[in-house]
Amino acid sequence: MESLKELYKVGPGPSSSHTIAPWKAAMLFRDAFPDAVSYDAELYGSLSLTGKGHYTDQIIMQTFAPKMCKVYFRLSWEHLYENGLIYKAYDERNNLIGLWTVFSLGGGSIKVLETDFDFQRTIYPYLDYESVAKDCKSLHLSLPALIKFYEPDLEPHLEKILDAMLKTVKRGLDRTGLLPGLLEINRIAKSLYLQAENQDSETSKNRLKILSYAYANNEENASGGMVVTAPTCGSSGVMASLMYHYYYDLGYSKQKLIQSLMVGGMFGNIVKMNATISGAVGGCQAEIGTACSMAAAATAYLHDLNLKQIEYAAEIAMEHHLGLTCDPVGGYVIIPCIERNGAAALRAIDAAFMAEHLGSIKDNRVSFDMVVRTMNYTGKKIVLELRETALGGLATELRIDHK
Repeated sequence: MESLKELYKVGPGPSSSHTIAPWKAAMLFRDAFPDAVSYDAELYGSLSLTGKGHYTDQIIMQTFAPKMCKVYFRLSWEHLYENGLIYKAYDERNNLIGLWTVFSLGGGSIKVLETDFDFQRTIYPYLDYESVAKDCKSLHLSLPALIKFYEPDLEPHLEKILDAMLKTVKRGLDRTGLLPGLLEINRIAKSLYLQAENQDSETSKNRLKILSYAYANNEENASGGMVVTAPTCGSSGVMASLMYHYYYDLGYSKQKLIQSLMVGGMFGNIVKMNATISGAVGGCQAEIGTACSMAAAATAYLHDLNLKQIEYAAEIAMEHHLGLTCDPVGGYVIIPCIERNGAAALRAIDAAFMAEHLGSIKDNRVSFDMVVRTMNYTGKKIVLELRETALGGLATELRIDHK
């Protein structure tokens, strides 16, 4: 498995695969060919089909500015990866001086066909959760301790990640007005938070606050704000909302929260390695399902549950997202994406609660590795129209014409 630094990244929304990946690749390409006077970008797969709603063209042109960049939306694609783009650099005589074929792997991760940046370098010698848990038990290490053994320099990175999550939610709570795009959707995070403050029941207050935090994060994401991939931009509000709640409402220390990010990150990494975190490849189960698993595992750790119960929480969270489609209305990361983040944040807490109490009276017959394999299989069975193409599902019920 690769570094958790490759899982948790800060970048501009609304989509890790459609915004952060092209943005990251464009910066690298620009630096590789500094003498170019103009550029072309050709988008393929769901980068082409939902690129307008995800502002892929805008982030690319902004990154290459002030130099000219033309963006083309293509359909045919000869490579195995679902999402990709081609960058071309030209000199003053319009001669081609550089070309990169870039694969968007999900979560903002990229692979460049023509050069090796070694972004996916192996850090952890594990193939699944079973092998991780086996080493934790044999070495008498907690999950965070095992992770720090392989990544001793990880904590400063995760401290920045935690701070970025908290800042994103705070910004979202302070803002009102319309979200960008043709849907004309109002920001409601601040209103939700004010409702929460007026609740008599402490349980209702906390659950409504968590919902407001998830909305705050993903309204920022939909507006192109800086968010943390956890594991993607579209699902970034699940983990961020819980970090905000446990820090500001429940008073947990940053050190404990950083450790919980390690725990959640390990489960996210296992999904990324053995299945996918890309909605274009596996549907929304790959994004929201994985985010819910990560958050459930982190919550279980914060509640001091044991290794088996932490796994159980992550498994419950993923199992009950199996088959979830990715059908963004208009290609925007708004409907149903923002609401799903709130629902998944609450479900993560419920999954940890169930794991604590069910796990004390029975063994779970379904392991986390089993449910990850099932998610991968299920994702391959989801038709293309329901995998981030905006060609089916809710996207056809509320059709938006970008022309």
